[in-house]
Amino acid sequence: MRKTLFRGEDVYGTKHLFPIFLDIQGRECLVVGGGDVALRKVKSLLQCGARVKVVAPEMASGVQTLAGEPGLTMIRKGFEETDLDGVFMVFCATDQDEVNASIARLCERRGILVNVVDKPEECTFIVPSVLRRGPLSIAVSTGGNSPLWARRVRELLESVITDEYGEFTEMLGAARDLVKKTYPDDIARRQQVFQSLVDSDIFQLLRSGQKEKAKERMEQCIFSLPG
Repeated sequence: MRKTLFRGEDVYGTKHLFPIFLDIQGRECLVVGGGDVALRKVKSLLQCGARVKVVAPEMASGVQTLAGEPGLTMIRKGFEETDLDGVFMVFCATDQDEVNASIARLCERRGILVNVVDKPEECTFIVPSVLRRGPLSIAVSTGGNSPLWARRVRELLESVITDEYGEFTEMLGAARDLVKKTYPDDIARRQQVFQSLVDSDIFQLLRSGQKEKAKERMEQCIFSLPG
């Protein structure tokens, strides 16, 4: 009998995780642990504009170098449940499995998103390997089966998804605002223009170094499309 596809698993019984990009700008995030793994999490969170609190009895030199970064608070002490008050997301990155598991359970009771490093079965979310090109982000996940393989796939994509992909994404964002202002009441026209932009040769012009030509073509798509 064919297995259902609507119970969180595929035909092979593989667990499906819901892919999502979260806006954590200004949100309180907690990192428990002060080692190199914690350092990577802190940097990533700060890059996304989160307010980050790091709690650990000892902190590695790499973590200490971040002291003074806007939005970062570092507290030298052991974890206490009150550290979870007002927190949106938690990363457990201590070297003690029992401590990490205990924090994860507390987070689950409180409805707080939690990631336990190298323990996908204890996580409510896992962190993908991410390739960024400006505003364009491509996330690769193996569902916790092999973070190393996710990283290898991302590295393979790096040679394919060049900087021009991000540049074109930025141009499309600017064009989107302009199109909405130009055709405020004509939704069908806007969709037609958006489609023409994506289907045009603008991206190829960018890749060949013809940036001014690409800008001209974008204006043609917005203002000169037959209709």
